[in-house]
Amino acid sequence: MSKVQDYIDSHKDHFKEELFELLRIPSISTNSDHKGDVLDAAHYLVDRLEALDLDRVELFETDGNPIVFGELITDESKPTVLVYGHYDVQPPDPLGKWDTPPFEPTVRNGNIYARGASDDKGQSFTHVKALEAYRKTDSKFPVNIKFIFEGEEEIGSPHLVPFIKEHKEMLECDMVLISDTAMFAEDTPSLTYGLRGLAYMEVDVVGPNRDLHSGVYGGAVDNPANVMAEIISKLKDEDGVIQIPGFYDDVVELDEEEREEYTKLPFDEEGFKKDLGLDTLHGEEGYSTLERTSARPSLDVNGLWSGYQGEGAKTVLPSEAGAKISMRLVPDQDPKEIARLFKEYVESLAPESVDVTVTEHHGGHPIVTDLSFYGLQAAAEAFKNVYDKEPLFTREGGSIPIVADFENVLGAQSILMGFGLNSDAIHSPNEKFALKDFYRGISTSAKFFELLPKYALQPEH
Repeated sequence: MSKVQDYIDSHKDHFKEELFELLRIPSISTNSDHKGDVLDAAHYLVDRLEALDLDRVELFETDGNPIVFGELITDESKPTVLVYGHYDVQPPDPLGKWDTPPFEPTVRNGNIYARGASDDKGQSFTHVKALEAYRKTDSKFPVNIKFIFEGEEEIGSPHLVPFIKEHKEMLECDMVLISDTAMFAEDTPSLTYGLRGLAYMEVDVVGPNRDLHSGVYGGAVDNPANVMAEIISKLKDEDGVIQIPGFYDDVVELDEEEREEYTKLPFDEEGFKKDLGLDTLHGEEGYSTLERTSARPSLDVNGLWSGYQGEGAKTVLPSEAGAKISMRLVPDQDPKEIARLFKEYVESLAPESVDVTVTEHHGGHPIVTDLSFYGLQAAAEAFKNVYDKEPLFTREGGSIPIVADFENVLGAQSILMGFGLNSDAIHSPNEKFALKDFYRGISTSAKFFELLPKYALQPEH
Protein backbone atom coordinates (compact mmCIF):
# COMPACT_ATOMS: atom_id res chain seq x y z
CA MET A 1 0.00 0.00 0.00
CA SER A 2 3.04 2.27 -0.22
CA LYS A 3 1.77 4.14 -3.31
CA VAL A 4 -1.58 4.69 -1.67
CA GLN A 5 -0.07 6.01 1.56
CA ASP A 6 2.36 8.21 -0.38
CA TYR A 7 -0.61 9.73 -2.19
CA ILE A 8 -2.37 10.37 1.13
CA ASP A 9 0.75 11.97 2.62
CA SER A 10 1.29 14.24 -0.39
CA HIS A 11 -2.35 15.35 -0.83
CA LYS A 12 -3.28 16.41 2.69
CA ASP A 13 -3.87 20.04 1.73
CA HIS A 14 -6.05 18.94 -1.16
CA PHE A 15 -8.11 16.70 1.15
CA LYS A 16 -8.51 19.50 3.68
CA GLU A 17 -9.65 22.04 1.10
CA GLU A 18 -12.24 19.66 -0.34
CA LEU A 19 -13.56 18.95 3.15
CA PHE A 20 -13.71 22.69 3.82
CA GLU A 21 -15.81 23.17 0.68
CA LEU A 22 -18.30 20.62 2.04
CA LEU A 23 -18.27 22.17 5.52
CA ARG A 24 -19.10 25.61 4.09
CA ILE A 25 -22.46 24.31 2.90
CA PRO A 26 -25.05 24.94 5.68
CA SER A 27 -26.96 21.69 5.06
CA ILE A 28 -29.27 22.01 8.07
CA SER A 29 -31.99 19.41 7.60
CA THR A 30 -34.14 20.62 10.50
CA ASN A 31 -34.73 24.00 8.85
CA SER A 32 -36.72 24.11 5.59
CA ASP A 33 -35.05 27.43 4.72
CA HIS A 34 -31.89 25.39 4.06
CA LYS A 35 -33.50 22.91 1.66
CA GLY A 36 -31.36 24.27 -1.18
CA ASP A 37 -28.20 23.99 0.90
CA VAL A 38 -28.97 20.35 1.73
CA LEU A 39 -29.34 19.69 -2.00
CA ASP A 40 -26.05 21.49 -2.68
CA ALA A 41 -24.25 19.20 -0.22
CA ALA A 42 -25.71 16.14 -1.92
CA HIS A 43 -24.55 17.36 -5.33
CA TYR A 44 -21.11 18.10 -3.94
CA LEU A 45 -20.74 14.48 -2.85
CA VAL A 46 -21.99 13.29 -6.23
CA ASP A 47 -19.28 15.39 -7.89
CA ARG A 48 -16.57 13.96 -5.63
CA LEU A 49 -17.65 10.39 -6.32
CA GLU A 50 -17.95 10.95 -10.07
CA ALA A 51 -14.38 12.22 -10.08
CA LEU A 52 -13.27 8.74 -8.96
CA ASP A 53 -14.59 7.03 -12.11
CA LEU A 54 -16.83 4.58 -10.27
CA ASP A 55 -19.09 2.05 -11.97
CA ARG A 56 -22.15 3.99 -10.89
CA VAL A 57 -22.97 7.26 -9.13
CA GLU A 58 -26.56 8.35 -8.71
CA LEU A 59 -28.67 10.89 -6.83
CA PHE A 60 -31.95 9.34 -5.67
CA GLU A 61 -34.83 11.68 -4.91
CA THR A 62 -37.05 10.91 -1.92
CA ASP A 63 -40.08 12.66 -0.47
CA GLY A 64 -37.54 14.44 1.71
CA ASN A 65 -33.85 15.02 1.03
CA PRO A 66 -31.98 13.05 -1.65
CA ILE A 67 -29.80 9.99 -1.12
CA VAL A 68 -26.39 9.77 -2.79
CA PHE A 69 -25.26 6.35 -4.03
CA GLY A 70 -21.96 5.23 -5.51
CA GLU A 71 -20.60 1.81 -6.44
CA LEU A 72 -17.35 0.17 -7.54
CA ILE A 73 -17.32 -3.60 -8.10
CA THR A 74 -13.80 -4.91 -8.60
CA ASP A 75 -14.15 -8.64 -7.93
CA GLU A 76 -17.39 -10.46 -7.09
CA SER A 77 -15.44 -12.96 -4.98
CA LYS A 78 -14.15 -10.24 -2.64
CA PRO A 79 -16.08 -8.73 0.29
CA THR A 80 -18.45 -5.85 -0.41
CA VAL A 81 -18.39 -2.90 1.97
CA LEU A 82 -21.26 -0.44 2.16
CA VAL A 83 -20.05 2.93 3.50
CA TYR A 84 -22.78 4.94 5.20
CA GLY A 85 -22.64 8.60 6.19
CA HIS A 86 -24.84 11.67 6.40
CA TYR A 87 -24.28 15.08 4.88
CA ASP A 88 -26.91 16.97 6.88
CA VAL A 89 -25.95 18.82 10.07
CA GLN A 90 -27.48 20.20 13.23
CA PRO A 91 -28.45 23.88 13.49
CA PRO A 92 -25.53 26.00 14.75
CA ASP A 93 -27.53 27.83 17.43
CA PRO A 94 -26.69 29.63 19.62
CA LEU A 95 -24.56 31.53 17.13
CA GLY A 96 -23.17 33.87 19.77
CA LYS A 97 -21.37 30.96 21.45
CA TRP A 98 -19.18 30.22 18.41
CA ASP A 99 -15.65 31.63 18.44
CA THR A 100 -15.60 31.58 14.62
CA PRO A 101 -18.49 31.32 12.12
CA PRO A 102 -19.92 27.78 12.10
CA PHE A 103 -19.89 27.47 8.32
CA GLU A 104 -16.48 29.00 7.76
CA PRO A 105 -14.13 26.17 8.75
CA THR A 106 -11.14 27.34 10.74
CA VAL A 107 -8.07 25.48 12.01
CA ARG A 108 -7.00 26.33 15.56
CA ASN A 109 -4.64 24.31 17.75
CA GLY A 110 -4.70 21.45 15.28
CA ASN A 111 -8.51 21.23 15.16
CA ILE A 112 -11.00 21.99 12.39
CA TYR A 113 -13.81 24.11 13.84
CA ALA A 114 -17.08 24.02 11.89
CA ARG A 115 -20.57 22.61 12.10
CA GLY A 116 -20.39 19.08 10.70
CA ALA A 117 -16.61 18.79 11.13
CA SER A 118 -17.00 15.67 13.26
CA ASP A 119 -20.70 14.90 12.81
CA ASP A 120 -20.53 13.62 10.18
CA LYS A 121 -19.00 15.29 7.15
CA GLY A 122 -15.38 15.08 8.28
CA GLN A 123 -15.53 11.50 9.46
CA SER A 124 -17.46 10.03 6.53
CA PHE A 125 -15.36 11.96 3.99
CA THR A 126 -12.31 9.94 5.09
CA HIS A 127 -13.58 6.91 3.16
CA VAL A 128 -14.13 8.88 -0.03
CA LYS A 129 -10.55 10.13 0.17
CA ALA A 130 -9.22 6.64 0.95
CA LEU A 131 -10.83 5.36 -2.24
CA GLU A 132 -9.40 8.34 -4.12
CA ALA A 133 -5.89 7.35 -3.01
CA TYR A 134 -6.34 3.97 -4.68
CA ARG A 135 -7.99 5.30 -7.82
CA LYS A 136 -5.52 8.11 -8.45
CA THR A 137 -2.50 5.82 -8.09
CA ASP A 138 -3.91 3.14 -10.41
CA SER A 139 -3.86 0.72 -7.48
CA LYS A 140 -6.39 -2.09 -7.71
CA PHE A 141 -9.02 -1.53 -5.05
CA PRO A 142 -8.89 -4.62 -2.78
CA VAL A 143 -12.65 -5.03 -2.23
CA ASN A 144 -16.00 -3.95 -3.64
CA ILE A 145 -17.37 -0.70 -2.26
CA LYS A 146 -20.72 1.05 -2.19
CA PHE A 147 -21.57 4.45 -0.72
CA ILE A 148 -24.85 5.67 0.67
CA PHE A 149 -25.03 9.22 2.01
CA GLU A 150 -28.30 10.60 3.36
CA GLY A 151 -29.47 14.11 4.21
CA GLU A 152 -31.94 13.36 6.99
CA GLU A 153 -29.98 11.69 9.80
CA GLU A 154 -30.42 14.68 12.10
CA ILE A 155 -34.22 14.45 11.74
CA GLY A 156 -34.51 10.70 12.32
CA SER A 157 -33.86 9.36 8.77
CA PRO A 158 -37.58 9.11 7.87
CA HIS A 159 -36.98 8.09 4.25
CA LEU A 160 -33.83 5.96 4.58
CA VAL A 161 -35.34 2.66 5.75
CA PRO A 162 -37.99 2.66 2.98
CA PHE A 163 -35.17 3.38 0.51
CA ILE A 164 -33.08 0.48 1.83
CA LYS A 165 -36.04 -1.89 1.61
CA GLU A 166 -36.86 -0.76 -1.92
CA HIS A 167 -33.22 -1.03 -3.07
CA LYS A 168 -32.21 -4.06 -1.02
CA GLU A 169 -30.55 -5.82 -3.97
CA MET A 170 -28.61 -2.72 -5.00
CA LEU A 171 -27.32 -2.27 -1.44
CA GLU A 172 -26.42 -5.93 -0.86
CA CYS A 173 -23.16 -6.12 1.09
CA ASP A 174 -21.10 -8.14 3.54
CA MET A 175 -20.79 -5.33 6.08
CA VAL A 176 -21.54 -1.66 6.64
CA LEU A 177 -18.75 0.78 7.49
CA ILE A 178 -19.77 3.82 9.54
CA SER A 179 -17.65 6.63 10.94
CA ASP A 180 -20.07 8.56 13.13
CA THR A 181 -18.79 7.62 16.59
CA ALA A 182 -15.93 8.67 18.84
CA MET A 183 -12.63 7.23 19.96
CA PHE A 184 -12.40 6.56 23.68
CA ALA A 185 -9.76 9.26 24.14
CA GLU A 186 -7.24 11.29 22.16
CA ASP A 187 -4.70 9.09 20.36
CA THR A 188 -6.63 6.05 21.63
CA PRO A 189 -8.10 4.16 18.67
CA SER A 190 -11.41 2.58 19.53
CA LEU A 191 -13.99 0.42 17.83
CA THR A 192 -17.54 0.80 19.06
CA TYR A 193 -19.27 -2.58 19.17
CA GLY A 194 -22.45 -1.47 20.93
CA LEU A 195 -24.86 1.46 20.69
CA ARG A 196 -27.86 2.34 22.78
CA GLY A 197 -31.25 2.66 21.15
CA LEU A 198 -33.69 5.55 21.47
CA ALA A 199 -37.32 6.32 22.20
CA TYR A 200 -38.09 10.04 21.86
CA MET A 201 -41.33 11.40 23.29
CA GLU A 202 -43.18 14.66 23.72
CA VAL A 203 -45.60 15.47 26.53
CA ASP A 204 -48.11 18.35 26.36
CA VAL A 205 -50.25 19.46 29.27
CA VAL A 206 -53.17 21.84 28.61
CA GLY A 207 -55.32 23.43 31.31
CA PRO A 208 -57.45 26.61 31.07
CA ASN A 209 -58.30 28.07 27.66
CA ARG A 210 -55.94 31.03 28.17
CA ASP A 211 -53.12 32.27 30.41
CA LEU A 212 -54.56 33.49 33.71
CA HIS A 213 -53.66 36.11 36.34
CA SER A 214 -51.99 34.09 39.10
CA GLY A 215 -53.47 36.31 41.79
CA VAL A 216 -57.06 36.07 40.57
CA TYR A 217 -57.01 32.37 39.63
CA GLY A 218 -54.07 30.90 41.54
CA GLY A 219 -55.23 28.12 43.86
CA ALA A 220 -58.50 27.60 41.98
CA VAL A 221 -57.26 25.80 38.85
CA ASP A 222 -54.50 23.32 38.22
CA ASN A 223 -51.39 24.93 36.77
CA PRO A 224 -50.10 22.93 33.72
CA ALA A 225 -46.52 23.87 34.60
CA ASN A 226 -46.95 22.43 38.11
CA VAL A 227 -48.57 19.30 36.69
CA MET A 228 -45.70 18.83 34.23
CA ALA A 229 -43.17 19.19 37.05
CA GLU A 230 -45.03 16.56 39.09
CA ILE A 231 -45.14 14.13 36.14
CA ILE A 232 -41.43 14.53 35.44
CA SER A 233 -40.57 14.08 39.12
CA LYS A 234 -42.21 10.65 39.06
CA LEU A 235 -40.31 9.30 36.04
CA LYS A 236 -37.19 8.45 38.12
CA ASP A 237 -36.53 7.93 41.80
CA GLU A 238 -33.72 9.47 43.85
CA ASP A 239 -31.39 6.59 42.95
CA GLY A 240 -31.79 7.23 39.22
CA VAL A 241 -34.02 4.19 38.67
CA ILE A 242 -36.69 4.73 36.00
CA GLN A 243 -40.16 4.19 37.47
CA ILE A 244 -42.11 3.25 34.34
CA PRO A 245 -43.71 -0.16 35.00
CA GLY A 246 -42.13 -2.84 32.78
CA PHE A 247 -39.32 -0.56 31.60
CA TYR A 248 -36.51 -2.92 32.64
CA ASP A 249 -38.26 -6.20 31.76
CA ASP A 250 -36.23 -6.91 28.61
CA VAL A 251 -32.92 -5.33 29.64
CA VAL A 252 -29.94 -7.65 29.13
CA GLU A 253 -27.89 -7.26 32.29
CA LEU A 254 -24.11 -6.88 32.13
CA ASP A 255 -22.31 -10.04 33.15
CA GLU A 256 -19.26 -10.01 35.42
CA GLU A 257 -16.82 -10.40 32.50
CA GLU A 258 -18.26 -7.35 30.74
CA ARG A 259 -18.14 -5.31 33.94
CA GLU A 260 -14.51 -6.34 34.44
CA GLU A 261 -13.67 -5.12 30.92
CA TYR A 262 -15.17 -1.73 31.77
CA THR A 263 -12.73 -1.34 34.67
CA LYS A 264 -9.80 -1.75 32.26
CA LEU A 265 -10.77 1.23 30.12
CA PRO A 266 -8.57 4.32 30.73
CA PHE A 267 -11.36 6.52 32.06
CA ASP A 268 -10.51 9.59 34.12
CA GLU A 269 -13.59 10.32 36.19
CA GLU A 270 -12.09 13.40 37.84
CA GLY A 271 -11.16 14.77 34.43
CA PHE A 272 -14.65 13.95 33.22
CA LYS A 273 -16.19 16.00 36.03
CA LYS A 274 -13.75 18.86 35.53
CA ASP A 275 -14.53 19.03 31.82
CA LEU A 276 -18.24 19.38 32.65
CA GLY A 277 -17.69 21.86 35.47
CA LEU A 278 -19.26 19.50 37.99
CA ASP A 279 -18.28 18.49 41.52
CA THR A 280 -20.48 15.40 41.67
CA LEU A 281 -21.96 12.94 39.18
CA HIS A 282 -25.36 11.32 39.53
CA GLY A 283 -26.89 8.24 37.93
CA GLU A 284 -28.41 4.83 38.46
CA GLU A 285 -27.26 3.41 41.77
CA GLY A 286 -24.91 0.43 41.58
CA TYR A 287 -23.26 1.20 38.24
CA SER A 288 -20.12 3.04 37.19
CA THR A 289 -20.19 6.20 35.08
CA LEU A 290 -19.13 4.32 31.94
CA GLU A 291 -21.73 1.61 32.50
CA ARG A 292 -24.43 4.23 33.03
CA THR A 293 -23.56 6.07 29.83
CA SER A 294 -23.25 3.12 27.47
CA ALA A 295 -24.71 -0.13 28.80
CA ARG A 296 -27.63 0.98 30.98
CA PRO A 297 -30.85 2.66 29.84
CA SER A 298 -31.50 6.28 30.73
CA LEU A 299 -34.27 8.87 30.68
CA ASP A 300 -33.73 12.61 30.31
CA VAL A 301 -35.74 15.75 29.71
CA ASN A 302 -34.39 17.40 26.56
CA GLY A 303 -36.66 20.43 26.46
CA LEU A 304 -39.09 22.07 28.86
CA TRP A 305 -41.32 25.11 28.33
CA SER A 306 -44.22 26.92 29.90
CA GLY A 307 -45.32 30.38 30.96
CA TYR A 308 -43.50 33.69 30.81
CA GLN A 309 -39.88 33.60 29.59
CA GLY A 310 -39.11 37.29 29.14
CA GLU A 311 -37.19 39.74 31.26
CA GLY A 312 -38.51 40.67 34.66
CA ALA A 313 -41.70 39.33 36.25
CA LYS A 314 -45.13 38.52 34.92
CA THR A 315 -47.62 36.96 37.32
CA VAL A 316 -49.12 34.51 34.90
CA LEU A 317 -50.65 31.08 35.34
CA PRO A 318 -49.81 29.42 31.98
CA SER A 319 -52.48 27.61 30.04
CA GLU A 320 -50.10 24.90 28.81
CA ALA A 321 -46.74 23.26 29.34
CA GLY A 322 -44.60 20.95 27.23
CA ALA A 323 -41.59 18.68 27.51
CA LYS A 324 -39.48 16.59 25.17
CA ILE A 325 -38.08 13.44 26.77
CA SER A 326 -35.62 10.90 25.40
CA MET A 327 -34.93 7.40 26.66
CA ARG A 328 -31.71 5.64 25.67
CA LEU A 329 -32.22 1.90 25.40
CA VAL A 330 -30.05 -1.22 25.67
CA PRO A 331 -30.46 -4.78 24.36
CA ASP A 332 -33.19 -6.19 24.23
CA GLN A 333 -35.46 -3.19 24.73
CA ASP A 334 -37.82 -2.38 21.86
CA PRO A 335 -38.37 1.35 21.22
CA LYS A 336 -42.03 0.90 20.25
CA GLU A 337 -42.75 -1.08 23.40
CA ILE A 338 -40.92 1.43 25.57
CA ALA A 339 -42.85 4.27 23.92
CA ARG A 340 -46.10 2.46 24.71
CA LEU A 341 -45.11 1.90 28.35
CA PHE A 342 -44.06 5.55 28.69
CA LYS A 343 -47.36 6.77 27.27
CA GLU A 344 -49.43 4.56 29.55
CA TYR A 345 -47.49 5.59 32.63
CA VAL A 346 -47.61 9.34 31.94
CA GLU A 347 -51.32 9.17 31.19
CA SER A 348 -51.85 7.33 34.48
CA LEU A 349 -50.17 10.23 36.31
CA ALA A 350 -52.34 12.91 34.69
CA PRO A 351 -55.02 14.49 36.91
CA GLU A 352 -58.50 15.02 35.49
CA SER A 353 -58.05 18.80 35.83
CA VAL A 354 -55.86 19.00 32.69
CA ASP A 355 -55.52 17.34 29.29
CA VAL A 356 -52.30 15.42 28.74
CA THR A 357 -51.15 14.34 25.27
CA VAL A 358 -48.19 12.02 24.75
CA THR A 359 -46.64 11.90 21.26
CA GLU A 360 -44.05 9.43 20.06
CA HIS A 361 -41.39 10.90 17.78
CA HIS A 362 -38.55 8.83 16.31
CA GLY A 363 -36.75 5.89 17.85
CA GLY A 364 -34.17 3.22 17.16
CA HIS A 365 -33.08 -0.22 18.33
CA PRO A 366 -29.91 -0.82 20.37
CA ILE A 367 -27.23 -3.00 18.78
CA VAL A 368 -24.21 -5.07 19.80
CA THR A 369 -21.80 -6.39 17.15
CA ASP A 370 -20.16 -9.81 17.46
CA LEU A 371 -16.55 -9.19 18.51
CA SER A 372 -15.39 -12.17 16.44
CA PHE A 373 -16.76 -10.68 13.19
CA TYR A 374 -13.93 -10.66 10.63
CA GLY A 375 -14.70 -7.13 9.51
CA LEU A 376 -14.25 -5.88 13.06
CA GLN A 377 -10.96 -7.74 13.38
CA ALA A 378 -9.66 -6.24 10.12
CA ALA A 379 -10.63 -2.79 11.37
CA ALA A 380 -8.76 -3.40 14.63
CA GLU A 381 -5.57 -4.32 12.77
CA ALA A 382 -5.92 -1.25 10.53
CA PHE A 383 -6.19 0.99 13.58
CA LYS A 384 -3.15 -0.65 15.16
CA ASN A 385 -1.16 -0.20 11.95
CA VAL A 386 -1.90 3.52 11.68
CA TYR A 387 -2.03 4.57 15.35
CA ASP A 388 0.66 2.12 16.49
CA LYS A 389 -1.53 1.16 19.44
CA GLU A 390 -3.93 -1.68 20.20
CA PRO A 391 -7.47 -0.38 19.76
CA LEU A 392 -10.05 -0.55 22.52
CA PHE A 393 -13.45 -2.15 22.06
CA THR A 394 -16.15 -0.03 23.63
CA ARG A 395 -19.88 0.48 23.84
CA GLU A 396 -21.25 3.97 23.31
CA GLY A 397 -24.20 5.78 24.80
CA GLY A 398 -25.44 7.45 21.64
CA SER A 399 -27.77 6.03 19.04
CA ILE A 400 -27.46 5.41 15.31
CA PRO A 401 -30.86 3.84 14.57
CA ILE A 402 -29.92 2.92 11.01
CA VAL A 403 -27.34 0.38 12.30
CA ALA A 404 -30.13 -1.92 13.48
CA ASP A 405 -32.02 -1.32 10.25
CA PHE A 406 -29.02 -2.34 8.16
CA GLU A 407 -28.84 -5.59 10.11
CA ASN A 408 -32.59 -6.25 9.93
CA VAL A 409 -33.03 -5.39 6.23
CA LEU A 410 -29.66 -6.24 4.67
CA GLY A 411 -28.49 -8.85 7.16
CA ALA A 412 -25.21 -6.96 7.51
CA GLN A 413 -23.32 -6.13 10.69
CA SER A 414 -21.83 -2.67 11.03
CA ILE A 415 -18.26 -1.63 11.80
CA LEU A 416 -18.25 1.61 13.77
CA MET A 417 -14.86 3.08 12.93
CA GLY A 418 -14.95 6.43 14.72
CA PHE A 419 -12.17 9.02 14.47
CA GLY A 420 -13.77 11.82 16.49
CA LEU A 421 -13.77 12.50 20.24
CA ASN A 422 -16.59 12.89 22.74
CA SER A 423 -15.14 16.35 23.42
CA ASP A 424 -15.71 17.42 19.81
CA ALA A 425 -18.85 19.35 20.85
CA ILE A 426 -21.08 17.82 18.21
CA HIS A 427 -24.56 19.44 18.25
CA SER A 428 -23.01 22.31 20.24
CA PRO A 429 -21.16 25.55 19.47
CA ASN A 430 -17.50 25.21 18.44
CA GLU A 431 -17.82 21.69 17.04
CA LYS A 432 -14.37 20.43 16.10
CA PHE A 433 -12.48 17.55 14.54
CA ALA A 434 -8.74 16.99 14.97
CA LEU A 435 -6.98 17.55 11.67
CA LYS A 436 -4.52 14.75 12.47
CA ASP A 437 -7.42 12.33 12.93
CA PHE A 438 -8.96 13.39 9.62
CA TYR A 439 -5.70 12.37 7.97
CA ARG A 440 -5.24 9.26 10.12
CA GLY A 441 -8.82 8.34 9.36
CA ILE A 442 -8.07 8.32 5.64
CA SER A 443 -5.02 6.10 6.22
CA THR A 444 -6.95 3.76 8.53
CA SER A 445 -9.76 3.42 6.01
CA ALA A 446 -7.29 2.65 3.20
CA LYS A 447 -5.52 0.06 5.36
CA PHE A 448 -8.83 -1.54 6.34
CA PHE A 449 -9.73 -2.09 2.70
CA GLU A 450 -6.30 -3.63 2.10
CA LEU A 451 -6.57 -6.05 5.07
CA LEU A 452 -10.19 -7.10 4.67
CA PRO A 453 -9.73 -9.83 1.99
CA LYS A 454 -7.14 -11.56 4.20
CA TYR A 455 -9.53 -11.75 7.14
CA ALA A 456 -12.38 -12.89 4.90
CA LEU A 457 -10.33 -15.94 3.88
CA GLN A 458 -9.69 -17.14 7.41
CA PRO A 459 -11.23 -20.64 7.90
CA GLU A 460 -13.61 -19.69 10.69
CA HIS A 461 -15.26 -17.17 8.41
